[in-house]
Amino acid sequence: MLGLCLLLACLTVSWRAGRENTARSDSAGGILHGRTPSTRSMKLNDDTDYQRCFVCGKRNPYGLQLVFRREGQSIVTDFLPREEHQGFPGVIHGGIVAAVLDETLGRASLLAQQPQWTMTGKLEVRYRRYVPYGPLLRVRAWLLKERRTMLQAQGVLTLASDESTPLAEAQGIFLPLPEAFVDTLMRDYPGLRQFFTGELEE
Repeated sequence: MLGLCLLLACLTVSWRAGRENTARSDSAGGILHGRTPSTRSMKLNDDTDYQRCFVCGKRNPYGLQLVFRREGQSIVTDFLPREEHQGFPGVIHGGIVAAVLDETLGRASLLAQQPQWTMTGKLEVRYRRYVPYGPLLRVRAWLLKERRTMLQAQGVLTLASDESTPLAEAQGIFLPLPEAFVDTLMRDYPGLRQFFTGELEE
């Protein structure tokens, strides 16, 4: 998702303008009420003909290959860093920390009343403590706000053995995937297109 941010900068000017009137009719804040929850089932993990995402792609030998799960109203993944993920000796690089938080927060959009895949509009990370190399880590994210044109999520990275002590925290704004974006980038991967549009069942 971090990689998609650059593409988003080129696309948002045109499609945001077309949605401006709709945005005015959204609630002032918080989860939208009065909307009929969607009945479609969205997969958390890509098992399509693509799977090359740096964070979650199983076919990316250089990636993190994270697997996500839902626990109540949160999205969770466990992450065992490798030696090459270090910045300072014994410390996981901040870019890796940001990437796993970004990917997990983005999936919180699937907890919405109208679940949908999104791309990152804004991500703020607070590094509370250094993230150690060695122990199993856990990222947990949840949805804060849902609107028609954006979703806001929050998350925390901890040790898997102790979720009471945050190592890093993040908040982000995530924007629905424009149909033109999906049509253009996914034309060579029909399975991935179905994955993002919710045509496949869990």
